[in-house]
Amino acid sequence: MIRSRHGLDNHGIDPSGTQHWNPGVAGLVETAIRRHEGRLTNFGALATLTGSRTGRSPADKFIVRDEATETTIDWGTTNQPLTPREFDELHRHMIDHLNGRGDLFVIDASAGADVEYGIAIRVVTTMAWHALFARQLFRRPGRDALASAKPDYLILAAPECHADPGRHGTNSEAFIVADFRRRIILIAGTQYAGEIKKSVFTTLNHILPDRGVFPMHCSANVGAGGDVALFFGLSGTGKTTLSADPDRRLIGDDEHGWSDRGIFNFEGGCYAKCIRLSEEREPQIYRALRFGSVLENVVVDPDTGVVDFDSDEITENTRAAYPVEFIDHAIPEGKCDAHPKAIVFLTCDAFGVLPPISRLTTDQAMYHFLSGYTAKLAGTEAGMGSEPQATFSTGFGQPFLTRRPMVYATMLAERMARHGSSCYLINTGWIAGGFGVGRRIDLSATRAMVAAALGGSLKGVDTVTDPIFGLHVPVGIEGVPPKLLMPRQTWPKADQYDEKAKHLALLFRENFKKFPDATQSVRAAEPRG
Repeated sequence: MIRSRHGLDNHGIDPSGTQHWNPGVAGLVETAIRRHEGRLTNFGALATLTGSRTGRSPADKFIVRDEATETTIDWGTTNQPLTPREFDELHRHMIDHLNGRGDLFVIDASAGADVEYGIAIRVVTTMAWHALFARQLFRRPGRDALASAKPDYLILAAPECHADPGRHGTNSEAFIVADFRRRIILIAGTQYAGEIKKSVFTTLNHILPDRGVFPMHCSANVGAGGDVALFFGLSGTGKTTLSADPDRRLIGDDEHGWSDRGIFNFEGGCYAKCIRLSEEREPQIYRALRFGSVLENVVVDPDTGVVDFDSDEITENTRAAYPVEFIDHAIPEGKCDAHPKAIVFLTCDAFGVLPPISRLTTDQAMYHFLSGYTAKLAGTEAGMGSEPQATFSTGFGQPFLTRRPMVYATMLAERMARHGSSCYLINTGWIAGGFGVGRRIDLSATRAMVAAALGGSLKGVDTVTDPIFGLHVPVGIEGVPPKLLMPRQTWPKADQYDEKAKHLALLFRENFKKFPDATQSVRAAEPRG
């Protein structure tokens, strides 16, 4: 246990109980079990529950609106404002709560594998398993660095601390609030550990564009020849699964920066969905779930400790957090001094009408990056039902983007042009009909399409232009049935496909009305149906 010389008193915290500074994995696991925060599974991972909130709470997320953020934040339903006075009230409320608690756990870490652009973070939490989550997910400094650790950003996380909406200006008892001027993040009223992770990502999305770095909600890997690939996509589209490729080295599974030097991971760990996980389908992720990993909301047999990964009894959004080095052939340094040759946008089309793979022009890449279409699977956010919902999420990560969307889309286009990156849209959703009628596209076929895109074999292949979506669809890919590439041919009735495709095209066009500053060439990439 290594205590920093920059103590909690510097943050106004003077707890009555014990301060646990940067404890090791074994100690945190033992403490979490002793405090009844979790239990061990038969393969050694710590299984925990997050209570009533089994996903993020976007309605409870705020940013302090002040002179510094007034003109830089894209204010709206995603980035809700809180006044400095309201933040001060919540901050005092949180400090009083922490000072009255027994034990506090302190984790000093960093976000950003490139030291020029990374930030030092400190997580102070009331729960041992949240400390373990932060320790395993963020980048871990060496012993000497821990002794002198001084955070750039402070994260205070106390699930049992509740707000009074009438007094504090919140929407419920939960609150996730970032003050970028004071560099403090408050997280309370929710046990879902993903709020800690995504608050840091939101912070990096805000500060890095001013430093010439494109922040991205994507996974990244690199082939034997040094070719980097990026995978953008929301939860459930296959971002983690497809990037954990035994034939390629993993840079990271979720959040990265693209600088003038290349690609770097924001984190030191992975946070994967594990619903219906199996060793056969996702061997690398399955083997990563061992001692030191954290499982959220999985069903565990109370007698044997055996996990039922197929069960959604608690939530569809079961999660696993583990260090990136638990993945075979991962790059522990978390960076690669090379620029992407291939960029993949992953979507899970619930309507079953988008082609399984298509090649995008730069304008189409900007259009689909801004649109961020997918079918959001149940359970990734509080309040969702059991059915998938078609959704549009800018940058495939709209909840974490603080600036105007064109800031990020322009950074993407500029880098694609500068480095000659190819871009592909890959549908991992349904074929031969929509959800409830058709079938999910087979993972082996998707892997074959990804391999073709990353290997460069699609650059010169003949394509046909989809008459509704305007996408350039390859006519043939080795290992993929030709009929699968043309979704209209897989539907029992072509007129039913046309109806659904035109409906989705209309949804695209309606959604794109919220981007009035998009250029005419980008607007021309919208579906025609």
